[in-house]
Amino acid sequence: MPRIPNDPNLSVCPDYADPAFANTRLQLTNENINEAQAILLLKNIWQADNDAARAQWQLQVEEDAERRQHLEQLNHEEQERLEQERLNDDKTARKEDKKKNKFKYTPIPNLDVPMKPTILPSPYVVRKLDKGDYVELWYFTNAGLDDAKLKSSVDEDAMIMATLAGGNTAWVSATLMRNTSTVIDDQNLSFKDFCQVCPRIISAMEDASWPDDHITMMAKF
Repeated sequence: MPRIPNDPNLSVCPDYADPAFANTRLQLTNENINEAQAILLLKNIWQADNDAARAQWQLQVEEDAERRQHLEQLNHEEQERLEQERLNDDKTARKEDKKKNKFKYTPIPNLDVPMKPTILPSPYVVRKLDKGDYVELWYFTNAGLDDAKLKSSVDEDAMIMATLAGGNTAWVSATLMRNTSTVIDDQNLSFKDFCQVCPRIISAMEDASWPDDHITMMAKF
């Protein structure tokens, strides 16, 4: 059906008694229908036509609303699709960025500010403690820890040429190589150095999972 351009609910029935409708009334009047009846007939015809137009208008309004709702739904779905595509692209980009820049995404632990310095003995000392072997206390002095920092820059897999006790040379692991002329025997440590060592070696023994009675004995000593 053709669309109705204007809302018929706003239409007002013409005054068919007006002289402007005299010719229209005349066409309906005869020996059985007088002028008053012709006016009433014209009003009834207009009302019937307006009722039909109102029904068509209501159907048109409902169809328009349904069409708008459908278009809005399509637009909403399209926006969701585009947003999901953007999220997927961002997710893929973040994955690629994490692969290329791992250190940038290293988790930051929520820890308090450390109240004491971190003790990092050399790998040589850590392995000795893990085995339960004797380790000179010097390695836990300030000088020993500074020496460990210098040697930590050496690749653990690196091999260096070392001179053995008999004068022969051999390839040995760089992390196992130590300067024996630098290490001070326990009995020759100064009292100041000994005070530095005590809490550090106890902590290192705990980290190496030494038995409690061994740690207690060392602490009492």
